[in-house]
Amino acid sequence: MPETPGAPERRDARSPSGRDATLHAALDLGTNNCRLLVARPAREGFRVVDSFSRIVRLGEGLSRTGRLDPAAMDRAYDALAICAERLGRREVPPDRVRAVATQACRAAENGLAFVERVAKGTGLKLRIIDPSEEARLSVAGCANLFDPRAEAVVVIDVGGGSTEISWLVRGAAGLATVAWVSVPLGVVSLAERLPEPDDGSAAWYAGMVDEMAAALSAPAEAVELRPLFEQGRAHLIGTSGAITSLAGIHLRLPRYNRDRVDGLWMTRGECDAAIERLRLMGRQGRAADPCIGPDRADLVLAGAAILDAVQRGWPSERVRVADRGLREGLLLEAMRRPRRRRRRWSGRSQPTT
Repeated sequence: MPETPGAPERRDARSPSGRDATLHAALDLGTNNCRLLVARPAREGFRVVDSFSRIVRLGEGLSRTGRLDPAAMDRAYDALAICAERLGRREVPPDRVRAVATQACRAAENGLAFVERVAKGTGLKLRIIDPSEEARLSVAGCANLFDPRAEAVVVIDVGGGSTEISWLVRGAAGLATVAWVSVPLGVVSLAERLPEPDDGSAAWYAGMVDEMAAALSAPAEAVELRPLFEQGRAHLIGTSGAITSLAGIHLRLPRYNRDRVDGLWMTRGECDAAIERLRLMGRQGRAADPCIGPDRADLVLAGAAILDAVQRGWPSERVRVADRGLREGLLLEAMRRPRRRRRRWSGRSQPTT
């Protein structure tokens, strides 16, 4: 998380109601996960005081039916009810809760109806954000992982139903986004499109990489950056549960450890070796691995294939793993903007740092 270990926290500020007015919360309901962060501003960034994450697979079957499945909605609703209970227990002021929903609710015919059900039943007011805002927030959440020497960076935010990719170039004011795309393939949709065969063959994995590469139509501004990557003057940043799981496999962790994964640099060769190890483990082996588990066993290779496809288009020897992203971007934006000047972003422009 964008927090500074050892930095002194600001003094608690209590509102007349007794609530801790320094607390902020960010909730991200994605196609695969429901995640909550509650944090307090620190000298730089913030300090997390509570967090929650649950795989809900809200978008399960969405690519086939165009609708959210009743069982999937129930799973997501139950997770959101837990989030609402935690926010109530922490007494986070309602005007400091930023709750968003992404691809599954965007794409589903009944996505808005589900959001209304959540508001009525839990009090949580989810805002369905568009892909441009999702990309912008992911970049903001990862910004302090950019190598200050890099001339360009690609941020890959792999979701359950879509992947947002942002290209940044260094200018006089630092790194700024010059192009972005949202590809309608994520770990859930790609895994459903190309289910894993019993033998987990290399040809099947290569097919997922090809599927993502074919779906990725990059703007001219992005294509022009390829030489910077080929010359070692740029790097990639990958943010998703699949990519952090890949890092855990590379490190051979006995259990997932965010402190060792977040900010980890991996070479292209290390990524390839970890991917091959994942494939050879098979679904049962991945389910038993403490860095993956049964909920991600059938999805993690789809995430690896998405990263692989982007690496082939923008070859870089260095990939930085980010256990952070959209939620952190929401929190940083909320904490940095004076409340009286805070306005909803229109989504009409491309994301910038």
